[in-house]
Amino acid sequence: MRSIYSLLKYTLLILWGLTTLFPIYWVMINSFKPTSEILLNPLSFPKNFHIENYLQLSNYGNINFLNGFKNSAIISFSTTLLVLFLGSLASYALARFNFKRANLINSFLVGAQLVPAFSIVIPALIVFKNIHLSGSYLSLILLQTACFLPFSILTITSFMKSIPVELEEAAYIDGASVLQTFLKIILPTSIPALVTAGIFVFLWSYNDLFMSLILLPLREKQPICVLLSLVSSAYGTNYGAMMSALFVTIIPVIVIYIFLQEYIVRGLMSGAGIR
Repeated sequence: MRSIYSLLKYTLLILWGLTTLFPIYWVMINSFKPTSEILLNPLSFPKNFHIENYLQLSNYGNINFLNGFKNSAIISFSTTLLVLFLGSLASYALARFNFKRANLINSFLVGAQLVPAFSIVIPALIVFKNIHLSGSYLSLILLQTACFLPFSILTITSFMKSIPVELEEAAYIDGASVLQTFLKIILPTSIPALVTAGIFVFLWSYNDLFMSLILLPLREKQPICVLLSLVSSAYGTNYGAMMSALFVTIIPVIVIYIFLQEYIVRGLMSGAGIR
């Protein structure tokens, strides 16, 4: 009975994996085809690798993908670092210090995740315009930080609560200060949770089309997700170019998941109290 259950379980997992990988494979093979070949047989392997689709990405019309990747890197890395910096400090306070209304703060963080992004973008846009940050990288970085910070704090706090208090007590006995304990014990021990939160924040920031489209109207500052939407709208009939642009866009996401999937699983399981 157990062998039948295992066979069924792994069969379902394999089928699920195939349904996840097939769209990536389909986009990849079609990115090397001209539009005419895609229309004739979109599921076939390329007869000849049509690399022109990738060569024109450096400047496709008035859309510069290389500049878009640079903008995405600036925005996503800055947002991730700022979220992890603020999130780790707030998480340590919530996990280790007993103070009034700590439960209220936790409830507020949970409720903040239920607020839709489109409900705060316009007020934020007005505020940024009044303080002369409209259209800048910083405006998008600050708004994304505010949106992604609650999730990161809750994730890191759950992990920090699982760290034995005896480690900190031993450090205090040896003369370490609160800051030294945080930097030398808590942060290194919390690396799985920090990496998990950082990966999710980076991917959310990298794929954030809505806020990027509104807060960054200038083409030279727009990230890759906005430029990709412009390709599909302005060059919708050039399917080869669309596929190559889409595949190049998802490569960073695939690489992150391949090399850091262990940290994602470990951080989420530890945060949920699973040993």
